[in-house]
Amino acid sequence: MSFVIGRGTDADPQQAGYLGRYRALDGSEGAKLHLDLDGPHAMLIVGKRGYGKSFTMGVVAEELARTPGVAPVLVDPMGVFSTLADETQGDPVPVEVFDSPAVSADVLDPRSWCSLLGLTPESGAGGLIWQAAQHSTTLAEMRPHVEDANAPDADTRAALNHLTLAESWGVFDPDGLDAAALASSAVSVLDVSGLDAAPMNAVCRGVGEALYRARIDDSIGRLPWLLLDEAHTFFDGVGEPALHTILTRGRAPGVSLVLATQRPSAVSEIAISQSDVLLSHRLTAEADLAALTAAQPTYMTESLDGRLPTEPGEVVVIDDATETVHAAQIRLRDTPHGGGSPSARELAKVE
Repeated sequence: MSFVIGRGTDADPQQAGYLGRYRALDGSEGAKLHLDLDGPHAMLIVGKRGYGKSFTMGVVAEELARTPGVAPVLVDPMGVFSTLADETQGDPVPVEVFDSPAVSADVLDPRSWCSLLGLTPESGAGGLIWQAAQHSTTLAEMRPHVEDANAPDADTRAALNHLTLAESWGVFDPDGLDAAALASSAVSVLDVSGLDAAPMNAVCRGVGEALYRARIDDSIGRLPWLLLDEAHTFFDGVGEPALHTILTRGRAPGVSLVLATQRPSAVSEIAISQSDVLLSHRLTAEADLAALTAAQPTYMTESLDGRLPTEPGEVVVIDDATETVHAAQIRLRDTPHGGGSPSARELAKVE
């Protein structure tokens, strides 16, 4: 007997990913546990550092890459998921790694441009950026618009300096990533590990909106799954509106979102409340436990705090679709895990 998260007991395991096995009270392995990959879902993977949060996201990415009809896109802030392209222990994992992902500048509205650059719309420089974004489709077009504006020299210089900063990030390109480029069956890994939080957010915003619009317009045939590691980074910047759109309106067009974070208290309440699948590794920070407890479903007969696992790789799964709770052990990765911490002891051995 197997259970498919999102479907129930004795459900057909086709179009489902193998997640792991049930964990018995004595620690032994039970029946297989699968994850529904047929319909859209909002998933939240949480856990303190070193207990398997990114590892679990890698397992989900492996299963999505092998599943027909879906288009998985993984935003990688730590540079640890390129190992999905390495040799596997099982079936191949189709992967395309984008080392320098870029998006079109017009994916950001004027207010978001001001926010991205740390300017208020009411300031002189912020007002110039607002007007330039309002009348331009590329970053290159914004500069002459600022230069030609009838504004004080100090405001013009400040606005141009901020545009120079945005250009230095290298994440804005008229021919940047669009939904068509990300709609393959392979998992698209967007390595943003060399970027600061602001340009990371710009890439997230562009990709999230592109995938959502493409499904609204029915211009791509596969169902997108957007996976974000260190998701709290994107709930404090211009990426947040795109994520909230997917969380609240993504089900109808078939857009899924998978968020992984060691700080659930730093993501929005919407991210927690709208998640129909929660996978929780060990948590100990009071604020993080409180954030999850506040959204604890009524069908849980005991506190989530009391059910949290203690060992790496162990999870509690809350499946809101079937209103069930499961203790599980995540399966081993078929590709190498790139998220481990270096060891001084091991480095000393090769000196």
